[in-house]
Amino acid sequence: MASRSINKIMLLGNLTRDPELKYTPAGTAVCTFGVATNRTWTTNDGQTKEDTQFHRIVAWQKLAELCGKLLAKGRKVYLEGRITYREYTDKNGQQRQITEIVLDDFIVFSDGRRPPMQQDNTKDEKTVSADKKPDEKKQEEKPNKEEKKENTEEKSSSVEEKVNPDDIPF
Repeated sequence: MASRSINKIMLLGNLTRDPELKYTPAGTAVCTFGVATNRTWTTNDGQTKEDTQFHRIVAWQKLAELCGKLLAKGRKVYLEGRITYREYTDKNGQQRQITEIVLDDFIVFSDGRRPPMQQDNTKDEKTVSADKKPDEKKQEEKPNKEEKKENTEEKSSSVEEKVNPDDIPF
């Protein structure tokens, strides 16, 4: 009979960089970003010390796409996931080890800012895809057939960004 075990990570911290959303050759979304957590304590002689830990986070599929849309550098986020350790060979042939957290769920804390893609939206406007500029929103209300075709081609080219498998360290 197998014994039970658990691999659960919970973090509350700030994003150290904007999420990087990519797609595998098979079309699976993968998003990576960093989170910093801080710990402060007072020593016996009254000095205040602080320690910062940096964590690499990886999200897959729909969760990856949500991270790419909702998260931004500096935002406070609560994360749940599992820790993984893996090895890979880099471009120079060196054997590397990496520790990362595979994301299961997250909560973004409101700090009064809107997510980057929604900064220019008002309550009456519909949500617009992230690859459109604010000036293009008003022009797209009634596009003709040629404009629709061009917009579809632009969207598909940005979504189908190919990732070289050698560039992904996993």
